[in-house]
Amino acid sequence: MIDFTQPANIVAPQLLGAVLRHGPVTVQLTEVEAYLGEADPASHAYNGPTPRCATMFGPPSHLYVYASYGIHRAGNLVCSPDGTAGGVLMRSARVLGGMDVVRERRGIKPVDEGLARGPGNLGSTLGLDLHLNGLKLVQVDEPFDLNVPVPDDALYIHEGENVSEFRVGPRIGITKNADAPLRFWIPGDKTVTYPRR
Repeated sequence: MIDFTQPANIVAPQLLGAVLRHGPVTVQLTEVEAYLGEADPASHAYNGPTPRCATMFGPPSHLYVYASYGIHRAGNLVCSPDGTAGGVLMRSARVLGGMDVVRERRGIKPVDEGLARGPGNLGSTLGLDLHLNGLKLVQVDEPFDLNVPVPDDALYIHEGENVSEFRVGPRIGITKNADAPLRFWIPGDKTVTYPRR
């Protein structure tokens, strides 16, 4: 099981390959970014607790949802000890289950590999919204079963297949502390945002 009391840069690579389930949708994480709280100028928590980012300072193993550009909903998995902010942004994933629901949410245009590529698209795929901010993350030991439903008021995480190889590089789409090597991804995976090498 993943220890979410660790800093985000330690937790992030462990999340690659993990399976997330929310309601009828199941995805496997292929790309994440670490944000190191008050020590990281790119983090929402850099200036201390605010109403927007209070969840990041709360107990680990919770979901921090925020509005990106006023339209998209992006999700972070909160880590670090209670009172210390940190989070792992879910950047991209592969859809494993609930494709009919995902297509209703995302439309017919994106190819399957692009449905959950990018934080906003992944948030839409999972049906994230601001009312889910603070949702408890439920870690499950046993393998996931697509035939067993998951409630909409929980986010389940199952350890997926071990990812033996991953890449580390600068985060994407930010201006502050942009060169920090805190983006982690599965190389060559078509669900990942560019660059993929």
